[in-house]
Amino acid sequence: MTEKSSFAAALRMTRKARGLSQEAFSDVSSRTYLSSLERGLKSPTLNKVAELCAVMEVHPLTLLTLAYATDSKAIDKLFARLREESNTVLAAKAAREP
Repeated sequence: MTEKSSFAAALRMTRKARGLSQEAFSDVSSRTYLSSLERGLKSPTLNKVAELCAVMEVHPLTLLTLAYATDSKAIDKLFARLREESNTVLAAKAAREP
């Protein structure tokens, strides 16, 4: 599964899990656009992801996590990787600062 189709599946799954219709997003998106996102035909901007997540009342990272990991074991592994990579980047930044 590609990242685009994984995001589409995560968006659709989260929307349905929250009991929302595509029409519930009318303040931030047209139903046609949301449908094209859920079918993997289009890719949203980060701003649009944030807007969609606000409607679903989930953090944008929740949606992105579900796009890359679909079970709790994969999510735990992904979080461990994110923690390690983030700590490495922050340590390198701190080492460069006076």
